[in-house]
Amino acid sequence: MVAALARQSIFQPVEVQARAIPLLLDGRDVLLQAPTGSGKTLAFMLPLAERLSATAPGPRGLVVVPTRELAIQVDGVLGGLGLPARRALLYGGVGYAGQTAALRAGVDVVVATPGRLLDMVGRRLLSLNRVEYLVLDEADEMFDSGFAPDVERILALTYRPQIALASATLPDWVSRVAERHLKDPAVVSVTPVVDSGLEHALVHVQASSKLNVLSAVLALHGASIVFGRTKHGVRKLNRDLQRLGHRSVELQGNMSQTARERVMAGFRQAQSRVLVATNVAARGLDLTGVELIVNYELPDTPEWLVHRVGRTARMGERGRALTFITPQDATAWKRLQRLGTPALPALDHNHLLAGAWRYVQAAPPRRHGSVGALTA
Repeated sequence: MVAALARQSIFQPVEVQARAIPLLLDGRDVLLQAPTGSGKTLAFMLPLAERLSATAPGPRGLVVVPTRELAIQVDGVLGGLGLPARRALLYGGVGYAGQTAALRAGVDVVVATPGRLLDMVGRRLLSLNRVEYLVLDEADEMFDSGFAPDVERILALTYRPQIALASATLPDWVSRVAERHLKDPAVVSVTPVVDSGLEHALVHVQASSKLNVLSAVLALHGASIVFGRTKHGVRKLNRDLQRLGHRSVELQGNMSQTARERVMAGFRQAQSRVLVATNVAARGLDLTGVELIVNYELPDTPEWLVHRVGRTARMGERGRALTFITPQDATAWKRLQRLGTPALPALDHNHLLAGAWRYVQAAPPRRHGSVGALTA
């Protein structure tokens, strides 16, 4: 395993790995909170790989994630460790044949989204009662209202596994839910360093000029991700950017899985320069070399803002994030600040379009009691 890591130029653990791996190797349940891009995936996958070094009936390892793209990524991390473990990758939006064949051949570890996992259990192709090590990645979304019933069913189908919950943000309500399922969990919380490599600022803009400002900003940067709120809005914005000459692609939930994988592969290989996406691209995805994140439309919660901007300035790299604010967004922005979004400095509009990053309004001092864990 050390040799496999060395082939990926990984020689020393980062902080989250150094703190979490010994606990997980000792068999402790762990509640793991660390910024996006901090190395959480290896922190919970290396102990899983160690457990799989001895053969036994399975599956003994189970990793549950909220999105198809993240499932593919996590499975790739495990594959990169070079173990002979038999793996099954389960997610919806594709046919059953390949996934069914993998399960029937016997598996040691399953990486899955909740819906397809329970589907395979219902088809009697998979049993979870031998699972010894269970990971819930992006735990705050996994226990959100949409996923919570499925996650509770998955937990009920296992028999006292060691559990790791991992996420960039762990709101209090997630911790309360974890108390019901984790046994005396160790808490590993890694706060962002002050100089995280991220510059994040506001751009005050009129709605009528928003698209043109975005186009000008994108022309000044390399690989960029632009976040919108809705599938329809993302589709329209992508068409508008293509009309303006940008090599942009879209990623949203109405696309087939094949189309989504093709988009992500093209963006990773620099065939496209701009990824226009809903929040489906905000969680967990390890995209290197992203220079700029643009919140073209505001997210619903501070946590989503953290996950969005976490696609840049990863693992010591530098990156920029811009959050667009129109006069119509003023109420929504104030609501996000009340919920814990840190105050952000505003940029000088004219200098920004000329390629300069000059502040016209510094961020006010953070008030006592603000949610420091939400600082990206």
